[in-house]
Amino acid sequence: MLVIQDLHVYYGAIRALDGISIEVKEGEIVTMIGANGAGKSTTMRTLSGLVRPRSGAVMFEGKALHLLPAHEIVALGISQSPEGRRVFANMSVRENLELGGYVHYKKKAQIAEDMDRAFTLFPRLKEREAQLAGTLSGGEQQMLAIGRALMSRPRLLLLDEPSLGLAPFLVQTIFQIIRDINKTGVTILLVEQNANQALRVAHRGYVLETGRVVLADTAANLLSNDEVRQAYLGE
Repeated sequence: MLVIQDLHVYYGAIRALDGISIEVKEGEIVTMIGANGAGKSTTMRTLSGLVRPRSGAVMFEGKALHLLPAHEIVALGISQSPEGRRVFANMSVRENLELGGYVHYKKKAQIAEDMDRAFTLFPRLKEREAQLAGTLSGGEQQMLAIGRALMSRPRLLLLDEPSLGLAPFLVQTIFQIIRDINKTGVTILLVEQNANQALRVAHRGYVLETGRVVLADTAANLLSNDEVRQAYLGE
């Protein structure tokens, strides 16, 4: 479904990605793990069209994403829940969700159906429907960010640090929701500093260091890899 080939990305003179190559197959959950500054979020931003690569290619179902603007990438079937949630604080929960479905704005019945699906997945959002997003708790904002991303009916969902800053019991909830979303047929590329949880939910994983892929394997094998356990699992 997704192929990243020899991707190089710079911020000015600073090299953020140094020739990474990653594949995501339809129906998978694939995770990228690594320390801060490894290039995980830059990869996500490049996939979404927010950052342009200096060289390399990003192909989604045979189409060259790296040549497209962000809104066309969303229309193709890719949506991102960004690091830090980035909800529209001065807009209501419902308005945030409606914005997530903007690519289908003419299909009122579909938007209403997708809104109901978001409220079913996240009942707390239904309770807070008219509340300003900026007044939600961190966990509620994360639910809103994921729900908003799902409103465009993505075939590939990009999740950037979905558990960041959440209480442990909410982390478990978020990862169960990730499993549930994947079971509906949505392919997921996950960036997560909680490497243990990420590898337990994923099918395959990539380990990034300073803009390079240094390990790639099944999630189960990475969980049992001594280097990964020492560097990222605290063992």
